[in-house]
Amino acid sequence: MASQRVSGTLALLSAALLLAGCAGSGEDPPVISTQGTGIVNGSPDTVTIVLGVETRASEASTALNDNAERARSLIETIRAQGVEEQDITTENLSVRPDFQPDGGIDGYIVTNQVSATLRDVDKSGDLIDAAAGAAGDAIRIEQLTFSIDDDSDLRAQARARAVTRAQEQAEQIADAAGAELGAVRSIAEIPETGATPFPASRSLADGASSTPIEAGSQELAVSVAVTYEIN
Repeated sequence: MASQRVSGTLALLSAALLLAGCAGSGEDPPVISTQGTGIVNGSPDTVTIVLGVETRASEASTALNDNAERARSLIETIRAQGVEEQDITTENLSVRPDFQPDGGIDGYIVTNQVSATLRDVDKSGDLIDAAAGAAGDAIRIEQLTFSIDDDSDLRAQARARAVTRAQEQAEQIADAAGAELGAVRSIAEIPETGATPFPASRSLADGASSTPIEAGSQELAVSVAVTYEIN
């Protein structure tokens, strides 16, 4: 595992030796530009669950009324599970025809998605079970996203590691080129691409066993680009 992490980190490091002018020409001195990535791990303490209610009927109004009733029951259940009002959001509401292979319409499908953010990950399984009881076979678990509510300390550690690795890489390149590493010309953090949510679109039947949810460990990575002068 350790060797895989080292290999993955080194793969994220890229370095380029940039020459800018000749010595004594009066122009900017030569520079080395490197990128370093610092990785730390933390335990998620927040989970956002996107719950959907999907109903079907031959008429749009019937499907919509059925959906509204089930969605209200779902939201009331989410509140009863201790989720704060500001952590409950309607994500999407749609009404669409149910097309058959021949192109004809055989009814309508109504979907209502509600996002609930829990500050206690251990309660997420209970929430999902309660949601299934409230909406029945119409319930859909669309997405789970784990996060760390306050990751400032972890991010600071990752930044420090990223800068250290960028410097180590620059020193290696400078030594190989027979040069001496100088002052930092510029440094910038590379924007992250964002967390990847866990998709879990499915229905839950009544009477299903308790839903196990394990948050595990979350990896946080920070990348920096650093430019050094060389002597």
